[in-house]
Amino acid sequence: MESSTPLKLDHPADAPLASPEPGLRRSMGPRHLIMIAMGGVIGSGLFLSSGYTISQAGPLGAVIAYLVGAFVVYLVMACLGELAIAYPVSGAFHIYASRSIGPATGFATAWLYWLCWAVAIGSEFTASGLLMQRWFPDVEVWVWCLVFAAILFGFNAFSSKFFGESEFWFSIVKVGAIIALIVFGGAALFGFQPLAESGNHPFLFENFNTSGGLFPNGFTGVLVTALAVFYAFSGSELIGVAAGETKDPAKNIPKAMRSTVIRLLIFFVGAIAVIAATVPYEQVGLDESPFVTVFSSVGIPFAADIMNFVIITALLSAGNSGLFSCARMLYSLADEGHGPRALKKLTRRGIPLVALSVSMVGGLASLVSSVAAPETVYLALVSIAGFAVVGVWMSITASHFFHRRAFIRNGGKVADLAYKAPFFPVLPILAFTLCVVSLIGIAFDPTQIAALYFGVPFVAACYLFFHFRYGPKAKARRLV
Repeated sequence: MESSTPLKLDHPADAPLASPEPGLRRSMGPRHLIMIAMGGVIGSGLFLSSGYTISQAGPLGAVIAYLVGAFVVYLVMACLGELAIAYPVSGAFHIYASRSIGPATGFATAWLYWLCWAVAIGSEFTASGLLMQRWFPDVEVWVWCLVFAAILFGFNAFSSKFFGESEFWFSIVKVGAIIALIVFGGAALFGFQPLAESGNHPFLFENFNTSGGLFPNGFTGVLVTALAVFYAFSGSELIGVAAGETKDPAKNIPKAMRSTVIRLLIFFVGAIAVIAATVPYEQVGLDESPFVTVFSSVGIPFAADIMNFVIITALLSAGNSGLFSCARMLYSLADEGHGPRALKKLTRRGIPLVALSVSMVGGLASLVSSVAAPETVYLALVSIAGFAVVGVWMSITASHFFHRRAFIRNGGKVADLAYKAPFFPVLPILAFTLCVVSLIGIAFDPTQIAALYFGVPFVAACYLFFHFRYGPKAKARRLV
């Protein structure tokens, strides 16, 4: 429901954007933003669960699913760009929703996104610990979980610039692996594979014509994998979370968003196309990373060990970005008066250390289930996190729709906006609709329907809690 309070920008169109929040430091540049977004995106969704997507949707269906996912990311990022420059604050998503839709929606958005990354952090630690057993089989998984938790906590606790720098180098490793996959795998598809011992590699896209046709599981296979694909792209919205700690937001945020969308399109769709064309869809799943399968088929020496290192790096990078996001969400909630005041405390370097600590505890609490049954619980965790991501994307697009309408109604001129999403109102409406369709699609997939069972009640509980705990106070604040 649209806010009854008209939304206004906090500054004239020709005035500088909002100053940094007290205590937080604007220390990150565009390269940090791009790599933070890439770091959040390029994780287990691409290196591990992409095999599940191909097995369910078929080779061509998987490429289509990731193209649709990239298109939706573009739509959401366009909406986010306008909002992030109008309100360059830390933990931005729920601020947008609170101002544009209502404080209860902002509260639900914040906790939904926090849950998304808290669950993701736990699964990243667990997966990293399991992968480390390849080299250290006698060391228990929980030991590695604690080691990695301590490392990432240290990266986040020092300073936002130090976090951005660590994420930059984490992401370099992952991007390098994807480029290698596209180059070597693509060359093999054209018949050039000097490192391979045999010449049985598929030629071009002959794998796309399966025994069951172009869509072996029907086009519904593409629909039911949409949530897994959206989860794979989750993290692109981290640019909005980091807006409050970014130098010159009006210049750097749009630049980072454009670069992120282009790179995701090339890296994700390119990698999926090479994997789908190389590995028969019946042979991909969660038992082995499809990257290992492709590198082994083209003759890369020590492919499994190399990819083991890359995947561990990818998982820790995603966990690093997720921990940053969780802490900023809790800090922002406290700053709005919708969370304990202790979460708002900052160190001398501008780090919300209490919020960071609570987020780390939440991530560690999710380890138990992911250790018990990795292949089954992992898919459930991906689904729940995917629901949260789609819910946040819906919140962003709806916030943009109401924000622009209120801005114009209050006499604002679109030409005066520092950045404006194109094709309004079609763009936010289309993005919101596609997100809803993806949620409908998972009702037909038994392995992902848990997302609805857990996600919908969680959102309802957030609204109810806010109504009984903050309702009257929130209403009074909005009427001021």
